Amino acid sequence: MSRCINLCRFSGLERRFYTLGRPPLHIIKLAPPATTSTVLLARCMGSQVPAHWKSQKLVAYETKSHHDFLPIPEGPWQEYHNQRNKKWTIMLIGSMAFLGITIYSMYQSGALYLHDFSDYRNFKPDFNKISGIHGEGWTPPPPAPPHAKAEEEPTKKKEAPPPSVTKEEAAPPRKKTKHVPTHAPYLLIGAGTASFGAFRSIRARDPQAKVLIVTDEEETPYMRPPLSKELWFSDDKAAVRQLRFKQWNGKERSLYFEPESFYLTPDELEKQENGGVAILKGLKVVKLDASQKKVLLSNGSEITYDKCLIATGGKPKNVPLLEKAGGDVMKHTITYRNINDFKALDSATDKAKAVAIIGGGFLGSELACALGKKSKSNGMKVYQIFPEAGNMGRVLPEYLSKWTTKKVQGEGVEVMTQKSITAAQYKDGKVVLSLSDGYQVKVDYVVPAVGLEPNVDLALSSGLEVDEEHGGFLVNAELEARTNVWVAGDAACFYDIKLGRRRVEHHDHAVVSGRLAGENMTGAAKPYWHQSMFWSDLGPTIGYEAIGIVDSSLPTTGVFAKATARDTPQFVVEATGEGLRSETERDAETGEPAASKDPNCPPDLTSESDEFGKGIVFYRKNNIIVGILLWNTFNKMPIARKILRDGAENEDLYEVAKLFNLHEPDPSPAPKEEEEE
Repeated sequence: MSRCINLCRFSGLERRFYTLGRPPLHIIKLAPPATTSTVLLARCMGSQVPAHWKSQKLVAYETKSHHDFLPIPEGPWQEYHNQRNKKWTIMLIGSMAFLGITIYSMYQSGALYLHDFSDYRNFKPDFNKISGIHGEGWTPPPPAPPHAKAEEEPTKKKEAPPPSVTKEEAAPPRKKTKHVPTHAPYLLIGAGTASFGAFRSIRARDPQAKVLIVTDEEETPYMRPPLSKELWFSDDKAAVRQLRFKQWNGKERSLYFEPESFYLTPDELEKQENGGVAILKGLKVVKLDASQKKVLLSNGSEITYDKCLIATGGKPKNVPLLEKAGGDVMKHTITYRNINDFKALDSATDKAKAVAIIGGGFLGSELACALGKKSKSNGMKVYQIFPEAGNMGRVLPEYLSKWTTKKVQGEGVEVMTQKSITAAQYKDGKVVLSLSDGYQVKVDYVVPAVGLEPNVDLALSSGLEVDEEHGGFLVNAELEARTNVWVAGDAACFYDIKLGRRRVEHHDHAVVSGRLAGENMTGAAKPYWHQSMFWSDLGPTIGYEAIGIVDSSLPTTGVFAKATARDTPQFVVEATGEGLRSETERDAETGEPAASKDPNCPPDLTSESDEFGKGIVFYRKNNIIVGILLWNTFNKMPIARKILRDGAENEDLYEVAKLFNLHEPDPSPAPKEEEEE
């Protein structure tokens, strides 16, 4: 390049010299010593080249600008070329693999959010405007005209379906496009008791609030406790099929909190100026993006929100051995949690000859008594199998647990204590269960009642924290997991200022935590310090209420007395008119006084006397009361809450028990419990 530039320079000078009428040779003699450019120029000068100028060949040799000085590759040229290509290919593949692993890791951690456009027909082209550029607090304008595109799309599908597609296949999924709004000011994930408490609280504080509930069930919010209690004791089968039951006082009630007409459809919610509550059924939230404030549904639709509540509850655990026993055993295994499970078990036990309940806790013992009552009419054999020494052995003291077992046996149940399942197989139309003592039980159906597992699938897909010890979403004192995301009910792992971090799976906790989360979603910013209670009924005559940590491994002290006809679950329902005892703690008269019994010397458990008619059991840790169980003692929960809240430390617990008036008539009503969250 330099040679060409120099050549151009001298050529230009030469032309200028000629235009001036001066001999160019005279000027060239004044040029610097010979260069490549001058040599090239000299070729055009003929015999006028000076003698001391170097030839072009000599200049090329001195500057090594010919092929003799090029490097000679080692080996054949093709082999050298192949080696370089192989090296570059390996580097390219490694770089692509590293990039792929990086993108996958970011996606799994939630740092990279990928849209699911598997169903492109439901893509909303203005969604990025909603969640991306307008910022927090912006509400998208209603479509104009409303739902025009949603109404046109099904029409196009029905006009010309492919010949090989049936009419049902060509029809759009139920409420997939028309009834899925793009935005919800208040979004509740799950339609359980916690969601019910939350939307009632939201509407109370914000009367014009628009609340959208998304649930994978096809039901409106309903009560779960009657599924294992009152529904089984109703003689009106037609009412049971309509999910109506009689409380212990004989009053009929629906399982649902509110009638179907109470709720709006999602498209009606968008048009409702005064707000309301709508339910989107049959869809599951599969991912939550807290930073973008939106959720992804199982059908590919996306909904943005201002405030969100996760109330996904839990799912029943199964016995691992049954899960591995094969498809035939699983077909005859009924886990128990929701309405569909109740219908399945009720239908199965209409014709079953024998059924086995695995587990001796709350649910297992309640179902055992319920099916035992049913067995008296159809002759069905009911087995209850668990490894503890007695029913509810992990909660009740041993002497009380064994006494309870005798009551369950009195309902017609064959209780098999201190036994576990070692094998299960399906043979000759029966499920054969081999037990740890070598005994075999042949049944038509198996009902595992071995606990509840919090439903935290959203944590894995959305980057939310889960407590490793207790399970459930980690939340702060205000039940908030992330900014504008709250968790309530069975799925929440909260910090109890008295008892440490806990996770509670009872109705009262779902009601109160849902109510508090709803208040905080409207700006209340209240901490959760409520000590929730729970209760269990083994039929209309035996029931208990408990609060705090009730663990049979802790030191316990019990104070008992003779019970009267008033000391039963049936009587307290008759007195209060409320079957859900966590919903009301109104006063009721106690029974007549009875002589006390020293709990350190429990009576002969083989006798038929009713020594444990009613009483109080205190659970202690480091000499401090951490739990209280009221056995057939009702409407005294405000007193128990106050004792637990004050952190009572008293060696003479008999004096504390006097607060419950077990042995004396209480003419004055019990103190009203202050409103607490």
